[in-house]
Amino acid sequence: MSVVLIEKLNPKVNIITLNRPERRNALTVQLLNELQSAIKVASDERAERVVIIRGAGEAFCAGLDLKEAAKGHGALATAEMVASTLVAISETNLITIAAVHGAAVAGGAGIMSACDFVVAEEGTKIGYPEVRRGLVAALVLTFLRRQVRERPMRELLFAGELIDAQRAREIGLVNRVVPRGEAMNEAQKLAELVLQGAPNAVIESKRLIADLFPTTVKQDVEKALKYHMQARESAEAREGIAAFNEKRPPSWTK
Repeated sequence: MSVVLIEKLNPKVNIITLNRPERRNALTVQLLNELQSAIKVASDERAERVVIIRGAGEAFCAGLDLKEAAKGHGALATAEMVASTLVAISETNLITIAAVHGAAVAGGAGIMSACDFVVAEEGTKIGYPEVRRGLVAALVLTFLRRQVRERPMRELLFAGELIDAQRAREIGLVNRVVPRGEAMNEAQKLAELVLQGAPNAVIESKRLIADLFPTTVKQDVEKALKYHMQARESAEAREGIAAFNEKRPPSWTK
């Protein structure tokens, strides 16, 4: 069964839905592969200009599926799939809008952060709790550092606490905060604003923003992947993931 749904809002706007509501849309190899494919299909359509990414059920995305990760097979392949998916979202010529509700955590916050716009509903929890699992938020840091100042970035990464949508807006992670149930409506309004701009001018503006950084997203992700794998293969990660799956506090040793 497909875990990513694609539908057309109109000839110029696609909606991509993460569709594992029973697992809060946690990221698996299958979901990442289907999401990346959906972005490519939309990008290849000449008339397409905007894609809205949302999550089915109670949350946008709870991050990497740690039950799958605990199996210990293909950690590098999974990490590379996360990396290539984030790059695909970031580098597409389409304008991407994340319509976020419930929670966007870890890799889910990464997908959100890779988008051009983020609309978040009140009550949404957003954050990077990787250090509490013995992991490093390396891949998503590529996008986080482009969007927030250093001080709040350190707080997000070192403390690992989840913040609410309003705080995320204050530090630059979110563009707009709307009442519950209104994320898709607001995302559609943003899409309409984008469509009022000249297509090539919008694309060139997006390219210019990327070109003004000294390194590309792809280069940064490749560097971050090394940090991710170093942490992913550590004893801390094994303990952190086991503790999460067993619903107990981790036991860290130094």
